This record gives sequence, structure tokens and C-alpha cells, in this order.
Amino acid sequence: MIKPAHVQIRAVGAYVPPRRVTNEELAESVETSDEWIRSHTGIGARHLAEDDVATSDLAVGAVRDMLRRHGLHTEHIGAIICATATQDYPGFPATACVIQDKLGLRTIPAFDISAGCTGFIYALELARGLVSMGTVGSVVVVGAEKLSAVTDWSDRNTCVLFGDGAGCVLVEPSDEQGSDILDSVLHAEGSGAGYLCIPRGGTRSPLDPGVVPEGMKLKMDGRAVYNFAVGVLGEVVDELLSRNQLTIEDIDWIVPHQANSRIISAAAKRLKIDQGKFFVNIADYANTSSASIPIALRDMEEQGLLKRGQLIMTIGFGAGLTYGGNLLRW
Repeated sequence: MIKPAHVQIRAVGAYVPPRRVTNEELAESVETSDEWIRSHTGIGARHLAEDDVATSDLAVGAVRDMLRRHGLHTEHIGAIICATATQDYPGFPATACVIQDKLGLRTIPAFDISAGCTGFIYALELARGLVSMGTVGSVVVVGAEKLSAVTDWSDRNTCVLFGDGAGCVLVEPSDEQGSDILDSVLHAEGSGAGYLCIPRGGTRSPLDPGVVPEGMKLKMDGRAVYNFAVGVLGEVVDELLSRNQLTIEDIDWIVPHQANSRIISAAAKRLKIDQGKFFVNIADYANTSSASIPIALRDMEEQGLLKRGQLIMTIGFGAGLTYGGNLLRW
């Protein structure tokens, strides 16, 4: 296969479950309030999947939305990479394989990556590599999460933060000058692994037979994660600008992981960047982890905010602790 001159994002899609839970509704079951949640996080509502809906179902919904919106067919899909922290099955099989089957596809490569909320960033760069080397003709990169399944709904400090959903993009070669995935930076700081984790169920702390798996719910040191995120968001912006001889004025949009609006505000202030350059939709979805950036890209496309030739940064940070970003020419 001839190696392409450029690798582009051709299409985007997203899906969130129909059940929408507002802060007021959440306050009926846990001690909190709409005012507290909005002032501390920027979140107004979240979408939660029903018990019989799996992460793969959300992902398939996003892929079908992308195909429908852009007039494409499943034959356009040459590989599937699923970024998720909430796989259908623990460990194996890969959720991407389940997605492949549900889409009626056969033989194409399908695998998951686990990089927390930075998962989409990592997966997009992997897709760029596979396509640019000619290994596959195209890749669907999907970020999908059913975080409601691992949320401790009695912990008011964490349960207000998360939602369910999926977003995806189609990555393919292009001979056209302009539209391109230009660069990516990928980092991790493993010493912070314990700040955001599911404590039980892995080989470090396996479950005992007959014991209720209380430790299989998400645990987070909110202050540590907040401080980490504010710092690395700025680092990634600076690194992408420096590596590509750009200034912040050259960037049309920064699309950050939608974790907390206060993180974005603090980073913008530290970087002396107009906060209007950041696209933020956390009020409608809460934190959907690896799905948040592709959902944001779909919303931006729907709102007519994405224009041909724009320079866009995507920035992610999350469990691992991982962080990174992509530089895109739309």
C-alpha cells in the first residue's frame, strides 16, 4: 500500500443515552444542590445509560450517527480503536471487537486502549500511525464510556461529576493539502496512578469469592487530579505551539477534555488565553472521560463552528495519570 501524503479526520459522530438527569434530580438522592454542582464544576446535567446498555452499545450508536451524518457506510471502516475505561468485559475481549461484530463487520483489526480521559488523544495518534504507514486504509477511533456503572452514587464528591456517552471520528488518508492530523504529544506520570482508579478487581487487588465487590467503584483524589490537570493543560498547549512554531493566535479552537469548567478557567488564566478560545460543553454532558473530546467535536460541527483550514488543539488529561494533545488542521 502506498503511504499517504496526509492523514485527516473525515467525519465525526456521537451518541448519548436518552435519559437526562439534571442536578436537581440528583439532589433528590444525594446531599448536594444545583448551585453547588454548577459553581464547582460547571455541570448542569448528565446522560445516564439504562442497566441493559453496555459501553459497546453507546459506541455503536456514535459510529452509526457518524455514518448517517456523513453519508458513509460500514465498508469505509478499515479498523476500530476503542478508547475506554469501562469495557464491556474486564480485561478481555476488547470492547472494540464487540463493536465490530455489532456493526456487522468481519476480519478488520479491532482493539482497545486504556489511557483514562486521555484515551481519545492516544488513540487518534495510533490511528494516524496505522494509516500513515499504510497498515490499514482507515480507522474509526471511538471514545466510549458507561461511567455510571463504576460510579459510587452515595459519594457526593464524585457522583455529580460523571456521565455516559460515546463519540467517534473516521481517520483516513488524503492527498489533499490542508486537512491533516499534524502532530501529537503523549505523556504519562505513573506516580499518580492511585489518584484516580478502581481499587479492586485487577491482579494488584483481586476480588475474593463471595465478597461483595465494593472496591470496584471509582475512587478519586479530587484535589490532586485538579492540580495535575491545570498544570499539564498548559504544558501541552505550550509544547504543541513550540514544536510547530506557532503562537496561540494561530490556534482557532482548543478542545479540552470536559472534566471541570474550573480547570479550564484556571488554565486559561495561567496561560493568559481568552477563555472563549476553549470549546466547553460540560454543562450538558458532565465528564464522559474518553468520549468527551469527540462528543465536543460533533457538537462543534453541528453548531457550524468547525471551518475548513482551522487549526484546532485537543487536550486530554486523566487516569494514569496521562496527558497529551493533538494538533489538527480541519
